[in-house]
Amino acid sequence: MDSLKDRINEIERQEIINALKDCNWVMARAAKKLGITERMIGYKIKKYGIRREGKNSEQLME
Repeated sequence: MDSLKDRINEIERQEIINALKDCNWVMARAAKKLGITERMIGYKIKKYGIRREGKNSEQLME
């Protein structure tokens, strides 16, 4: 069973991916939508290994 921290991290990761998709992968707009700074979204993208792949932009690098 996943710990609470693992579940929270997965929820946060998914919300970041959804915001990036909604904002056409423009980090500044996604950060604003999430109510965080551009620096913070950059940190979290790196932390969770999120990257845009291909033209249709799936999300992950796990």
